[in-house]
Amino acid sequence: MPRQQKHETSRMVWHTFSDVDAWRWASAVAIAAELRRDLQQQARARLLLSGGSTPAPVYRALAKAPLDWDRIDVALVDERWLLPDDPDSNARLVRTELLTHHAASARFEPMTHPGRTIEQAVAVANAHGRQPASVIVLGMGEDGHTASLFPHMPGLQVALASPQPYIAVDATGCPGAQRWSRRISLTPAGLRMSKARLLLIRGTRKRELLAQALASGDVLQWPVLIAFDENHETPLQVYWCP
Repeated sequence: MPRQQKHETSRMVWHTFSDVDAWRWASAVAIAAELRRDLQQQARARLLLSGGSTPAPVYRALAKAPLDWDRIDVALVDERWLLPDDPDSNARLVRTELLTHHAASARFEPMTHPGRTIEQAVAVANAHGRQPASVIVLGMGEDGHTASLFPHMPGLQVALASPQPYIAVDATGCPGAQRWSRRISLTPAGLRMSKARLLLIRGTRKRELLAQALASGDVLQWPVLIAFDENHETPLQVYWCP
């Protein structure tokens, strides 16, 4: 039978699962619970999602949650400077993996549009981003990046200090960015506006890397540390499985 373990500190609650299936369903249930809580208190709820292969199975499970999806706004944590229907865009991932089943009626806000400059895209993202998110789903790359904030990338300190929820970034020279160096990313300021934060990670290697990051405390080397904000009113929820 799948096992779950829970470990809590002032900065995070660590949820450990023995297998991927238990991990994805528990993660989906946790996200749905945050959305449902907000829908009981206000007209609309807001969900911010990350890209990557790790959260895809969680999104597929979440799509089946019986929520009032027509009252939920779905937006992105970050995006590559690609058109929203590009196979490598985060928008395409969200449409394919989440906006099906019950979740097909959600309102989706892609960051990029044909004919829109990156400056215009950031301005629109910031206008939407001033609405507090019910829950933000984060991931972590093997280089320690989260959103599109990469270790020692050009302008990282500017992004970390920005008062805006979103910023355009240039990740040139960062291996984790691969060939997509031009991006739009959530900032720590945007992350602080969330009511709840989930970090989804899988595998022993990422667990070890996260432990290194926490021991280091160097946010320029480990941007994922922005998720561990001691000033946030709620601790970060980390969901991990082997």
